[in-house]
Amino acid sequence: MRAEQRDRYRLIIGVLCMVIGVLLIMLIGPSRVPAKSNVVVPETVKLVMDGSIKAEKTANLVQTHSGATLITAAEWQEKYPEIYASYASNSENDQVQDYVRDYPMIQTLFKGYGFAKSYGSARGHTYVVEDVTSTGRPHKMANCFTCKTPMLSYAVNEQGVEIYSMPFEDFQNDILAQTNEVLSCYNCHANTPGEITVTHTYLANALGEDFGRVDAENLACGQCHVDYYFDPATKAVTLPYTNLSTMSPDAMLEYYNNLIVDGQVFADYVQEDSGVRQIMINHPELETYLGEGSVHKGMFTCADCHMGTVVTKNGDVYPSHFLQSPLTNEDLLKNTCSQCHSDLAAEVAAIQKEAEDRTYEIGYKLEALINRVTEAANSGEYTEEELDAIRMAFRNAQFYWNFVFVENSEGAHNSALTRDCLNKSETLIAECEALFK
Repeated sequence: MRAEQRDRYRLIIGVLCMVIGVLLIMLIGPSRVPAKSNVVVPETVKLVMDGSIKAEKTANLVQTHSGATLITAAEWQEKYPEIYASYASNSENDQVQDYVRDYPMIQTLFKGYGFAKSYGSARGHTYVVEDVTSTGRPHKMANCFTCKTPMLSYAVNEQGVEIYSMPFEDFQNDILAQTNEVLSCYNCHANTPGEITVTHTYLANALGEDFGRVDAENLACGQCHVDYYFDPATKAVTLPYTNLSTMSPDAMLEYYNNLIVDGQVFADYVQEDSGVRQIMINHPELETYLGEGSVHKGMFTCADCHMGTVVTKNGDVYPSHFLQSPLTNEDLLKNTCSQCHSDLAAEVAAIQKEAEDRTYEIGYKLEALINRVTEAANSGEYTEEELDAIRMAFRNAQFYWNFVFVENSEGAHNSALTRDCLNKSETLIAECEALFK
């Protein structure tokens, strides 16, 4: 009997422990922030802090060769006056930072490429045509208009990729001059307001089966805020990956290093003094924000942070098309960011200072190192095989630095990935230095 009683008591105690455990989970929650933390994380945020990507809305993909006529922003103005006015207000963003002046090392690192002589920060979207036609970097082909006017993507969608290789001036005079339309409604909506439509088909090609795994609002911005290169044969805009898993800096570098053109590894330009075949990364905001280490990609889209919501006097709600930093959106800071951040501006400032300090530091290291590469190439002391190894090591080191340098958030979009790229650049600099005699 005693053994039976002990078994009965153990069973009762076990059941009681299970009930108490369930009650504790219901009261406390399974993912409560540890008591030692002073960060309060809202329940809506906890659910997505798992490395996943927010994907609530699915984008359409433009229908090519449709015979449709592009509807300009001015033609939509009467029907959507508030949205049109908010977009037009992007003209307020009219300041340009001279990167050649403020980052003098690029005069050496980019030597032999137009960016060594003329490189400024982007202004508001309403200036894109003016800026691309007046830049100090000469353009040969129409592909340079890709993210400057919907007339280019519209022409490609209706006529084919041959448009990319049109002479720059011919496109400007024969096609763009018809409307002189800057980046506008068609780029993100085609001719269907209220629906996001990807009109730059190269993005869909690059994401492949993962196209539907990325929220439409990220895809709208990601049509232009991505790295790209011009296909050597067709001159079409092409992205250096085939799905989300190959969108990382490591995979992109491998892609470029395995891309052989006329018997040589692909290069956007050859550094004039050293002979290094260089890759020029271009504004990889989407790759950075969706990359490993991003703490917000499962919670917010580009539009969530950079496009506010406006309520009219009549109570109508519409998305503002004035693109701004979230740090200047008081409503966003108060109602959303403050749930996790007590002083987001201070946090961002600290992240950006770290990124900028290291960008300068490593940039000057690269400048000194490429001068050593040039000296080695001119010394006659190295075989071609040895020089090729040195040049490739330098190419890889600059790739990771450049990935951070040209990404427009100075680390704010993904501080972990930014730090990782700069660390890898420094490691590769050391490996390159070890190859010298």
